Amino acid sequence: MKSFDEILKLHSENILPTYGRYPVAFAKGEGCKLWDTEGKEYIDFASGIGVNSVGHSHPKWVEAVCSQAGMLAHVSNLFHTEPSAVLARKLCEISGMKGVFFSNSGAESVEGVIKTARKYSGDKYGPGRHTIITLENSFHGRTMAALTATGQPEKFHKHFHPFVQGFRYVPANDFAALEAEAKAKDVCALLIEFVQGEGGIMPLDAEYVKKAAEFCKKNDWLLIADEVQTGIGRTGEWFAFQNYGVKPDILAFAKGIAGGLPLGGFLVGEKTRATLGAGDHGTTYGGNPICCSAALAVLEILETALPLVKEKGAYIREKITKMNLPYVKEIRGAGLMLGIKLEGTAHTDAVKKLLDAGLVALVAGADILRFLPPLTISMEEIDAGLHIIEKVFKEG
Repeated sequence: MKSFDEILKLHSENILPTYGRYPVAFAKGEGCKLWDTEGKEYIDFASGIGVNSVGHSHPKWVEAVCSQAGMLAHVSNLFHTEPSAVLARKLCEISGMKGVFFSNSGAESVEGVIKTARKYSGDKYGPGRHTIITLENSFHGRTMAALTATGQPEKFHKHFHPFVQGFRYVPANDFAALEAEAKAKDVCALLIEFVQGEGGIMPLDAEYVKKAAEFCKKNDWLLIADEVQTGIGRTGEWFAFQNYGVKPDILAFAKGIAGGLPLGGFLVGEKTRATLGAGDHGTTYGGNPICCSAALAVLEILETALPLVKEKGAYIREKITKMNLPYVKEIRGAGLMLGIKLEGTAHTDAVKKLLDAGLVALVAGADILRFLPPLTISMEEIDAGLHIIEKVFKEG
């Protein structure tokens, strides 16, 4: 195995410097633990930014991936495969939606929902009704349309003009601002995250969501849920919309679905089931048999883990609140999607200090320390992570 210095040299010489990487190279993972190239052990409160939903190297997941890899890896969407068909049925069952399109990533999934919304409106009303409303402080991806949809222009819209036309932003939880957008007569959809992830772990108000959903229905705007981070059990339900008592017309998912392999997609409801036809959308790798087999294993594992997600999240929040940690102003979120609001810029130093102490964490927004542990994390592993958090914060 190469040393950290050897890996760092290869990275610096050959990989574009688009990420602010921490000075660690991980070599092995098992359950909710990671080991770096030097043999140091870590508790994982990040799960690859919410991707490793069932932890690392889960035996059932490994068996599903290896078994499928030994039979059939890829044939393209010009043909049928069993894993994609079975997974599609399972996703429709747990979501109550009517159809699925498989992609490879969150941003690609968001691009697909944008195309679907515009085609639905174009087919029904003709040209000119194509604007998609998104929320300020949102994040929807790094490809051009998804980036334009992201309601953080000062942070993400600096270098890539011209951007895609047909997006406007309104403040989250401000129904009057949303209502005012109907005057322009050019809106086809509202795209929201029920919990804004990269924007700082900000759950939307339940009353706002209910009123927004009713307003969309009244005006025949499609309600689109970006569930790339919140979906597949992260908030304690299969999808975050199930916490709010509303149902989107389209929802995008990715991250935790395949437990570490690249898979995403979007689900459509009855209204948009027939919108896309042959040739309207496509992707070479979407619905890959290995990724779909991995996803089926993930969903089976999470059937046991899901009922405990809210309990585990509440436990973490209660314990951290009782610690009375310095710099901590608030802890918020849903399920095992949690954010600690810190004073000033302490969050960036906090992630590095926690990493040095053996805990992997994340940031979100300007001042948020973010936790996205595997949904299978045990109470003992939670306690071990909380012990590190308390020690690091109280030692300063």
